[in-house]
Amino acid sequence: MSKKIVIVGGVAGGATTAARLSRLDEQAEIVMFERGEYISFANCGLPYYIGGTISERDKLLVQTVEGMSKKFNLDIRNLSEVTKINREQKTVEVRHVKTGETYEESYDVLVLSPGASPIKPPITGIETAESLFTLRNIPDTDKIKSYVDTNKPKKATVVGGGFIGIEMAENLWDLGIEVTLIEMSNQIMAPIDFEMATILHGHLREKGVNLILEDGVEAFEQNGKIVKLTSGQKMDTEMIILAIGVKPENQLAVGAGLKVGGRGGIQVNEYLQTEDPSIYAIGDAIEVKDYINGQPTQIPLAWPANRQGRIVADHINGIAARYKGTLGTSIAKVFDMTVASTGNNEKTLKRLGIPYEVVHVHPGSHAGYYPGAFPIALKLIFEKETGKIFGAQAVSYDGADKRIDVIATAIKGGLTIFDLPDLELAYAPPFSSAKDPVNMAGYAASNIAEGRVETVQWHEIDEIVQNGGLLIDVREPIEREMGYIEGSINIPLGELRDRLEELPKNQTIYLTCQVGLRGYLGARILSQNGFKVKNLDGGFKTYSSVFDNKPKKSEVKINDSGMIEGIKVNKTNVEPVDTILIDACGLQCPGPIMKVYQAIDGMNDGEILEVHATDPGFAKDIQSWSSKTGNTLLNSKYEDKKFKAYIQKGSKEAVNHVQGTAVPAAKDGTTMVVFSGDLDKTIASFIIACGAAAMGKKVTMFFTFWGLNVLRRKDAPPVQKDLVEKMFGMMMPKGASELPLSKMNMGGMGAKMINHAMERKNVDSLATLMKNAMDAGVKLVACSMSMDIMGIKQEELIDGVDIGGVASYLGDAEDSGLNLFI
Repeated sequence: MSKKIVIVGGVAGGATTAARLSRLDEQAEIVMFERGEYISFANCGLPYYIGGTISERDKLLVQTVEGMSKKFNLDIRNLSEVTKINREQKTVEVRHVKTGETYEESYDVLVLSPGASPIKPPITGIETAESLFTLRNIPDTDKIKSYVDTNKPKKATVVGGGFIGIEMAENLWDLGIEVTLIEMSNQIMAPIDFEMATILHGHLREKGVNLILEDGVEAFEQNGKIVKLTSGQKMDTEMIILAIGVKPENQLAVGAGLKVGGRGGIQVNEYLQTEDPSIYAIGDAIEVKDYINGQPTQIPLAWPANRQGRIVADHINGIAARYKGTLGTSIAKVFDMTVASTGNNEKTLKRLGIPYEVVHVHPGSHAGYYPGAFPIALKLIFEKETGKIFGAQAVSYDGADKRIDVIATAIKGGLTIFDLPDLELAYAPPFSSAKDPVNMAGYAASNIAEGRVETVQWHEIDEIVQNGGLLIDVREPIEREMGYIEGSINIPLGELRDRLEELPKNQTIYLTCQVGLRGYLGARILSQNGFKVKNLDGGFKTYSSVFDNKPKKSEVKINDSGMIEGIKVNKTNVEPVDTILIDACGLQCPGPIMKVYQAIDGMNDGEILEVHATDPGFAKDIQSWSSKTGNTLLNSKYEDKKFKAYIQKGSKEAVNHVQGTAVPAAKDGTTMVVFSGDLDKTIASFIIACGAAAMGKKVTMFFTFWGLNVLRRKDAPPVQKDLVEKMFGMMMPKGASELPLSKMNMGGMGAKMINHAMERKNVDSLATLMKNAMDAGVKLVACSMSMDIMGIKQEELIDGVDIGGVASYLGDAEDSGLNLFI
């Protein structure tokens, strides 16, 4: 005997359930209630209709009430709100939205698919804000569309950096509206991790979006014309989109005494039944099991709702169907870029205390020699011991969707990182590479799991270097002109084998390159030659996406149209006819810059080079390179899926055509190696250091061997030493007050005479000079290797001294205009 099934909610999950029920049982009586006017509409397409990408409103209506009713033999009642469930009587109370008429409807099986509603927190002024909107359905869309078309606002504020917030920011920007995006967290797009989100942060700002992070809305003032932030900042706006998240529509379930989870989601079993077996619940309103970690969670996405609708229909008809959990595979368009993810991110795994490993790779979206290849920032998270894949994230201009779909499929198929290299994926140059990015991620992860390389992460390396770690950058010198990690030294990979004798075997050596590959090659060379080595995962590309600390500031700014600000250009030179064109599309750093360097080298002063590239880092790299090499960046823009730059070879004659031309960055630091422990030489060192610091220079003093005695403290605590170390300690002067003169010391009399003369001539003593230098920001670095040889312990040094190796000195020396050995 066929059943009577009542469905509450007629959009994604509800409509899918109704259609599947009809296909399985032609005799079933299926009644579907929808509170709104429209059923089965494309809610994920609403922002794009507002922005004009989708031009026809009717295209959002996937099914109509009349059409779906006839096609599937359904009783669809829109504008009908279910207000109560009577579980014992198996009835629901219904109210017609327009007439207010109420009645009861019986059911054999009830399916709840009410969805989720936008969160509207009790912010001061939210009820009186006249131009504040949320976006959930067709009427919301019509209100926003009408307001934009009628009032033509120039400024809009979007609150919330999730899917809806980002999509609305882009579509309002497409309409020519100045957009401010406010996100209380330190990143947008919560499903991905911070270092991946920073790529999107940069892209939003390049597009001209005013992105405000780690700040929230405190109040809406003047009827929503002023947005006041918790930081105290105020900004004027003409419209507000509130998109800070959604909450499950659980009122019916709660009113019927059904259990809900901690975040309000209706609790269901693997068959999607509530605690009442005749009542099912699906979609954004329910609490689901996380497919990766098994914990209860809420993931309001379209695929789970549609899949759950089909499973419920199957189970009602006696088909053994179970919902195994939600993986959370998602994707979003962020202006010209794509962000996609699947599974768990690092934040989730850390919160649950689950051990994991991470690998970042940056392969091309397809073969580099075929036009239009873009690098993909791809992150894979896995369990080292078993190879279980916990999750993956990708950000790119092209190809992110396909790779995340493959990894999501691998997870559902029970594959591990060791299986990813074996995936035989479709290849032709326009579509992929012979080794697909998914294969490459599998290779890199397997190398870690199988012990062929150890890695450190982007957030660990600065502290390692600051604590004296040796970081070697194996890129070519020209690549470092576009940025490098402070404290690193440069030994190109091709020179590494010939310079092994320069490297210590008594400490871990850290390697970095552009994306991690050359660092891995260097790590294999060093580890097989007896060195302990770790590679920076993802290389400088992942690191710089977060910190971007070299160069610290660019003299060139890009406005929201992609044009360079701060340089006035003769219009005839912006896109000149007579240019030399090079195509660097498909090449990754340093490929485009190397081609620019080679081309510029053979050009005459004043000639103009036009460069096309697809590496997203090129836009930033070419600014830095042009500035440091004395050439002039005339124009930089993104169009036709390419980055285009126009560079004029610089000379006085050529530069005269451009006002505000950047000049090569000056090396304005001062570094000194203080080898001597003599009083007079030490005084001279600190006089020079104080003078350089007073002129605004960055000063580093590197104390090695006898120079370490300058830094010893007279009141040092007792420390444990062997016999030789104790003898060294007894024989060497203990601090600045005991240093001898290099000449005429006369058993210490000469030093006393110098100190007396300095006092008489009103010259600062060495102790005062040292204090003044440190107060002025002079960095004092004690050589860790020399300390070890001479038996000097860190506890014996004065406060404020850094311990470092040769990398600490050489890293600072590279940016210095003055280097002294004393």
